[in-house]
Amino acid sequence: MGGSKLIFSGKLSKFLFVFAIFFAFLAPVSHGFAQQNIIAEQRPIIDSLKKQTADLSGQMAKASTSDEELADLRLQMEGVTKKLLGVGLAFRPRLTEINARLEQLGPAPAQGQPAEPAIVTDERNRLTGEKAQINAMIGETEDSSVTVNQMIERIGEMRRELFTRTLSQRVDINYSLGSQVVGAAGYETQKLGRRISSWWRFVLSFKLKPFLAAAFFALAAALVLHFGARRFLGDLFLRDPTVEAPSYLSRLSAAFWSTLIPSAAVGVFLGTTYFFLDYFNVLRTDIAKMLSSLFSVIVIVYFIHRLAKAVLCSDMPNWRLVHIAPKPARVLTYLITTTALINGLDYFLNTVNQVLASPLSLTVAKSLLATVLVGLLIIAIAWVKPLEQEETGAVRPWPKALRVFLICLGLFPIVAALLGYIGLARFASQQIVVNGAFLVTMYLGFLTARAITAEQAFGSTSVGRAMQQRFGMDETSLDQLGLVAGILTNFVVLLIGVPLILLQLGFQWSELQTWFLRLMTGFQVGNFSISFTSIFTGLLLFVIGYFITRWFQNWLDGSVMARGRVDSGVRNSIRTVVGYLGLALAALVGISAAGINLSNLALVAGGLSLGIGFGLQNVVSNFVSGLILLVERPIKVGDWVEAGGVAGIVKKISVRATEVETFQRQSIIVPNSSLINDNVANWTHRNKLGRADIPIGAAYGSDPRKVHALLLDIGRSHPQVLKNPEPFVAFKGFGDSSLDFELRVFLSDISSIVLVENELRFLIVEKFAEEGIEIPFPQRDINLRVEQIEAIADAIAARKSQPKVGTGSGKGKVTAGAAKAGIAGIKI
Repeated sequence: MGGSKLIFSGKLSKFLFVFAIFFAFLAPVSHGFAQQNIIAEQRPIIDSLKKQTADLSGQMAKASTSDEELADLRLQMEGVTKKLLGVGLAFRPRLTEINARLEQLGPAPAQGQPAEPAIVTDERNRLTGEKAQINAMIGETEDSSVTVNQMIERIGEMRRELFTRTLSQRVDINYSLGSQVVGAAGYETQKLGRRISSWWRFVLSFKLKPFLAAAFFALAAALVLHFGARRFLGDLFLRDPTVEAPSYLSRLSAAFWSTLIPSAAVGVFLGTTYFFLDYFNVLRTDIAKMLSSLFSVIVIVYFIHRLAKAVLCSDMPNWRLVHIAPKPARVLTYLITTTALINGLDYFLNTVNQVLASPLSLTVAKSLLATVLVGLLIIAIAWVKPLEQEETGAVRPWPKALRVFLICLGLFPIVAALLGYIGLARFASQQIVVNGAFLVTMYLGFLTARAITAEQAFGSTSVGRAMQQRFGMDETSLDQLGLVAGILTNFVVLLIGVPLILLQLGFQWSELQTWFLRLMTGFQVGNFSISFTSIFTGLLLFVIGYFITRWFQNWLDGSVMARGRVDSGVRNSIRTVVGYLGLALAALVGISAAGINLSNLALVAGGLSLGIGFGLQNVVSNFVSGLILLVERPIKVGDWVEAGGVAGIVKKISVRATEVETFQRQSIIVPNSSLINDNVANWTHRNKLGRADIPIGAAYGSDPRKVHALLLDIGRSHPQVLKNPEPFVAFKGFGDSSLDFELRVFLSDISSIVLVENELRFLIVEKFAEEGIEIPFPQRDINLRVEQIEAIADAIAARKSQPKVGTGSGKGKVTAGAAKAGIAGIKI
């Protein structure tokens, strides 16, 4: 046996030695593979990104005159930056492995020390060389990233310079060139007509079917939106002319939705048309640019027209939001629509001039005329007298401050245009008209949200009434839904309105997309990363968990425990515990999905523990007591209890307090610690069996045994009195006025004690009357002395002889002392 063990151990040691040699040779090979893989994988990517950086740098000079092209270049550069950062992060795992291996190998031996094995030296040199190559590649990515960031900053400066130059650039206006401008306008109109006719011939010859298909799909999408909105949201924006005095919320809702829904339908129609025309290659480059501009103008002008009609509501004065007379309301609607139309035509014709490369004089003259007309229309709006007095019906002008403000708004583009600052004038007129309409719409949305969140406002709407009829919701639930609807309305208004305003201010759609993605996917605030997408996901999961918990509670209570005839108290305890567990689990899932690290809550937990130690002892005591009540169940829902001077039925047991409803229908909130630490009388703890005690007195002279037997018969005759234990009559003693008895009966349901006691008392009165047994009342003996009787008689006689007691000279008076003396002699 010993020899076999030695042979086995020798073979094992040889195997381990060979395995170690194999691993020593395999490790460098595997590290070499890793080196070749990571470097070979990332080198083409780095070279490609460096080439993209150089190309983008060359495109910056060409795009210096176009804000849209500069914004697109910046978006591409930000993408390159992210890719460069990803390349740098890809090397990090390999660098960590190399550093760990070099630390294991240790430094090279110094002079005078024993030499290390050659394999160790080769391994260290190889790892050091690989680390140097990786660091060099990381340096290339960092250099490229710095270059791209500098280009991004330069693009920002170029865009600011371009914007400033556009607004501050002054054009010399030669008013003597009117005939030349008219001639150039005629020539450009003919040129535009030739381009459109040539494109239309191309469509008719080669692209008629795709053109008709695009128009059909666009019309179908618009009709679906329009009629779908009328079907589901018709009550929100359709005005009923038969309603004489609609509520403010109804007027706000009609104004807001009657502006948004039709405008969205027109926008969907035009946007879908452009999309399918471009998708089917029907559009040329020049036509596409002009058509996009034209569609944008149509949508904005129609939107402003609908907004003016919705707010002013000249055809239905009872639905108007402001007290403006019908005739001035129509005038204001025309003025506002005309202002938007002129501003939109200026924008569209500016695009046409760019496509046709029109002369600068024509562009300047067109913009000058448009801005002056817009300013004059705004001044005309300021001079209208629209406000109607409710009492007299007379009209009066705008308030002075508003009128002055409108006049200043109108004069600004006129003065700027006449001085030659055409770009500033166009920008100002565009912001006044378009962003003014957006701001008014947003204000209506905010007012609608505030009106919805008012108390009992949501329940009075058609949607609230429909939900109440469909789901049987109470007023409190409808108010909570109204609060949620108001918050969602504010969010939707901001989500739609803010991007539209930013687009009008010169921001590009690509920038807004980038900002939105950053906002949704996460941004840093100090050491914390905030992601609205994660937060929304966490809230959504919590809401889903909440509703699943409530559904499971109802299913468990109504379908499982109710069929099993489980006691109501047990059902309530299980339902409550399941509810708290489900909510806690939903909260944990929501917090985790929101990206909140639970380990970071340790500080909060420490502060909470400190607060418990100082100020939350009672809260924690009630919480623990509530858990004891739910688990131990000394008190259950439906029990009749008496505690601390409170008597009633237990309605609800929560983790902090217990709700007890008295017999006067008063709800008493009792802290759970009082129910655990103090004495509590529970009439229905084990069962509902209880005893009713009815005291009764019989007059002296009555036969006690007859009274005893009669009371026993009365107790046994009642149907709700138990036979076992049987009724009992106690002869309690001899009272001052009666022989005292007490009828004691047992009831199967103590909750009916008041009814049974009442009926037994009626029977006792009736039976005692039949048997001639008197129920006595308290009697008192009064003993009077003779001298006291005489004093009282004298006092009465004196009072009769002198009716006016307490007046005159004092003759014949009965003094207070005499009266007291007479009365004091009466002994009870």
